[in-house]
Amino acid sequence: MNKSLWEDTARLPSFGALARDESTEVLIIGGGMAGILCAYFLEKAGVPYLLCEANTIASGMTGKTTAVLSAQHDTLYCDLIDRFGRDKAGLYLEANLDALEDYRRIAASANSCDFEERPSCIYSADDAALMEKETRALASLGFSAELVHEIALPVKIAAAVKFPRQAQFHPTKFIAFAAENLNIREHTQIKKIDGTAAFTDKNKVSSKAIIVASHFPVMNTHGLYFAKLYQKRSYVLALEGAPEYDGTFVDNRKNGMYFRNYKDLLILGGGDHRTGKHGGNFDEIRRFASEHYPDAREKYAWATQDCMSLDGVPYIGRYSRGLPDVYVSSGFNEWGMTTSMAAAKILTDAVMGKENRFAAVFDPSRSMLSGQLFSNIGTTLLNFITPTPKRCPHLGCALKWNAVEHTWDCPCHGSRFGEYGNLIDNPATGNLDVR
Repeated sequence: MNKSLWEDTARLPSFGALARDESTEVLIIGGGMAGILCAYFLEKAGVPYLLCEANTIASGMTGKTTAVLSAQHDTLYCDLIDRFGRDKAGLYLEANLDALEDYRRIAASANSCDFEERPSCIYSADDAALMEKETRALASLGFSAELVHEIALPVKIAAAVKFPRQAQFHPTKFIAFAAENLNIREHTQIKKIDGTAAFTDKNKVSSKAIIVASHFPVMNTHGLYFAKLYQKRSYVLALEGAPEYDGTFVDNRKNGMYFRNYKDLLILGGGDHRTGKHGGNFDEIRRFASEHYPDAREKYAWATQDCMSLDGVPYIGRYSRGLPDVYVSSGFNEWGMTTSMAAAKILTDAVMGKENRFAAVFDPSRSMLSGQLFSNIGTTLLNFITPTPKRCPHLGCALKWNAVEHTWDCPCHGSRFGEYGNLIDNPATGNLDVR
């Protein structure tokens, strides 16, 4: 797969690998946006920490995001009010608005991460009533979203909900600034956690607390994350010669398109499907581009992967009741950038013994009862009994060949492997034997 726009246009600092046993106050596992921000805030607070990244920083989903900074997470707020009540829905909104302001503040100190204020907009082609309901829900939370009936995109809509003063940025340029001089070990894969001790193939890291920020949590014996999460792939093009739109846009349909501009490029995404299943892939967005932007030229094409929670709310907090000093951030759904900031603030407060008023909203120990839980379990059981020699080393699910990206993908939990077995995406922690 080609590099993303963000991976190709930023220079990141590099760090050495773990060479010996080490001790620290806080161990952070994962060098994406959430892990880097945890390290950044602990560094500012003077708390000793060590961040271990299996590959290089921002080499996972952070480098493949569309980098929209918005508290508008689909039409989530009417659902949150119905499911959890107005107080929790309001705290979710406030946590993400605060995260946006934290990005705004840090970006002002960065040399350049191309931070730009933009409105964000979610639209529906045929369900004006849902857009109206979401606008009313937001008004009840004290947020002035605008209901509109026309947008600049070449699509017909029934209605849309517009958030003012949201933003977009260049995520790897931001990481390059935030990670400078942090205590990081790259090419250091944590394979096992025992209490607050963590182990690579050769070395041990002793700590008082651990933050697992590795996209998909890798420990199966606690927290039931293998049942609480699934992963979804999405496909992105960056086009030259396409229009510039004032804002970021998302279609509310399950497999809808999304749009934003970066400099002279239009970033166009879609083709979503559960990892290991079939979907629109690049073909879907290339057809749209060909129809609506016939003179545009494709400069970048990449795919990304999102961890989807059971109820639309991320898992941020204590990993499980049996691991009181281990914390997790995962299940960011399709909104990893603002959620990474919210997670970093909640988790750095937790390891420093501070109360965070948003923590209860994201508590990973909340109820798991949902239709998605049974769908996840059903997919896993089906793949356990599928006869194939290609089995995922994570939990043994049958792997599916992804002809678009030439990878072996796990439909159960989203691990991915190259054609010759090299590990690409977790929760698996080792390569696939393809013999």
